[in-house]
Amino acid sequence: MLNLLARRASGGAARLRAGDRLPPRELVTTRDRRIRIPDPRHVVHLQFRRFAGCPVCKLHLRSIAQRHDELVKAGILEVAVFHSSSEVLRRHDLALPFAVVANPQQQLYREFGVEASLRSVLDPRAWAAIARGLSTFGAGRDAGEPALGLPADFLIGSAGEVLACKYGTHADDHWSVDEILEHARATDREASAARATPRPGAAQPEAGHADAARWHGTLPHPAV
Repeated sequence: MLNLLARRASGGAARLRAGDRLPPRELVTTRDRRIRIPDPRHVVHLQFRRFAGCPVCKLHLRSIAQRHDELVKAGILEVAVFHSSSEVLRRHDLALPFAVVANPQQQLYREFGVEASLRSVLDPRAWAAIARGLSTFGAGRDAGEPALGLPADFLIGSAGEVLACKYGTHADDHWSVDEILEHARATDREASAARATPRPGAAQPEAGHADAARWHGTLPHPAV
């Protein structure tokens, strides 16, 4: 967290990086549920969306909802943030099986370095999703809502560490469910490898004490 504060104090980019540590915070969902980030029991996938009626966002969130059980099974808590108000989000009735947070003042967007740009809709890579979303859901931006937001994804560990992150370059540039799961698996593999690597100077069990070490759980049992 000190590195992040130093980057911001020096006028550098406010974007987060893997390894940054976030201060604890509590968010309130559109259903008045309180969400703690970090969560002591889950890895949190925090995604920043655009406005409530964004057709690209609706397409993407539908794909997340269809495979939400896989995320739950993997221990991932899904949270989607919009820069629409709770009232507007309720009116759109997204009916998603995971937490949705209204952030109309966009302070969370600023804290996480999530930006807006003409590229969000002018990048040709977004056009196919825009066309599909419009044909499926129609246009749905309320008056006064920003139209040029960019998406962003963050995977946050139980101690508040940023495990992985992605800043989208256009409206359809976000993690798929497969990518979310793979990032979570990759961090699990890294954590397992770190636990299995002996610390420099750490005493190793002598050969004659291997069975006792296994009994007490400090050495793995041999395969049978």
